[in-house]
Amino acid sequence: MSVRLDAEIKRLSKTLKNLENVNFKGINKNIAVGLKNSTLERFKKEQSPDNKKWEKRKYGNSRKKLLKNTAILRNSIKASADSKMATAGTNLEYAATHQFGAKNRRIKATHCKLLKFKIGNRWISTKEVTINIPARPFLGISEEDKEEIKDVLEHYIERAIK
Repeated sequence: MSVRLDAEIKRLSKTLKNLENVNFKGINKNIAVGLKNSTLERFKKEQSPDNKKWEKRKYGNSRKKLLKNTAILRNSIKASADSKMATAGTNLEYAATHQFGAKNRRIKATHCKLLKFKIGNRWISTKEVTINIPARPFLGISEEDKEEIKDVLEHYIERAIK
């Protein structure tokens, strides 16, 4: 007694061949752009990838949007991809300070004689100040991002096996 699987083997072989030809760079580019867009959305919502609100300012104008004073950080977010990975991020040195926070950060006046800032109704002038900067994570993969990545992968795999 014997069983022949020629039809299924041919179909499986064709499917595997189609998967071989999948454009992984295109898939990863799609994922990277999605990650960039969700990162930019976090600046609008002022929240981390796990949907926690960023800590408000203790000093200065509390109505001002966080991490958006000049938009340099927000505008530095870039997406990139190749056939092996998808990334969204920034190369700005100070981005890590905002992502992870900083304790006892010393700030010195470098381009002028004194730093000037307002605490409450009082203006302060000093050559340097030590501050704590709370973490305000903007980079990362949220649950929504994971769902979107899953949807992208399913879409490309379904196209490949049809």
